[in-house]
Amino acid sequence: MPELLRAFAGARCLLVLVLALLAGPAMAKEAVPSAANPELEARVMAIAEELRCLVCQNETIAASHADLAVDLRKQIALKLQAGQSRQEIIDFMVARYGDFVLYRPAFNARTLLLWLGPFVLLVVAIGVLTLNIRRRRRAAAADAWTADNAQRARALLSEGDERS
Repeated sequence: MPELLRAFAGARCLLVLVLALLAGPAMAKEAVPSAANPELEARVMAIAEELRCLVCQNETIAASHADLAVDLRKQIALKLQAGQSRQEIIDFMVARYGDFVLYRPAFNARTLLLWLGPFVLLVVAIGVLTLNIRRRRRAAAADAWTADNAQRARALLSEGDERS
């Protein structure tokens, strides 16, 4: 009887493995072109290259596969079909999502910190490093052994040897 149970357990494991392997292709989706017109698709992708995916944040809408990016590409296609220009679509996206949606934000007062921040941090880091190096050099110079200090140390060591 235990052999029968062992064989049945093995068959169940095999069945689960086969079903798991067959489930992957069953869930796969066919890639659907977002625009039937290749020219429209090219214009959509050109605009989508300029906009940041709000989900991924380090990809453009054109490169992202997030659901929001797909929806935004469809919205861009609808606006292009409605006759809106590239700049009108970008202005709409900025009005709706803020300057953050621009993959390369414009240089203005609101984005000044974004553009200059890394350089300011670099200057501050170099300044801190320079001050730290100077402080360590001063401390090392203050702790430097002079001939007088070496003579006193030898005297103290020889006193300790005489006492023991």
